Amino acid sequence: MPIVVPFEASRKFVTNAGQGTGSGASFSIAATSFIDDAGTSAIAFPNRYSYYLLNINGVLQLSSASTVSGNSIMIPNGDTLDTSIPIMVEFIVN
Repeated sequence: MPIVVPFEASRKFVTNAGQGTGSGASFSIAATSFIDDAGTSAIAFPNRYSYYLLNINGVLQLSSASTVSGNSIMIPNGDTLDTSIPIMVEFIVN
């Protein structure tokens, strides 16, 4: 019998690649650079989540394309992206 989580919800955050700092493997975007579902500036990403989805320019990325902490998302070589490309992170929380 599969394990079913009783309740899951999503939290979405959006920004553009121009909000990132660093270069190469250390390119990251601070959580405070994102706008949340309510249209307000984010303070931090969720501390607990089942998984997250990263979309760059509307294309879902593989899990190896990023790592997340409560304060930022690291996207290796994200500094090579055009600064206007949209970045969306969706966390599935329970």
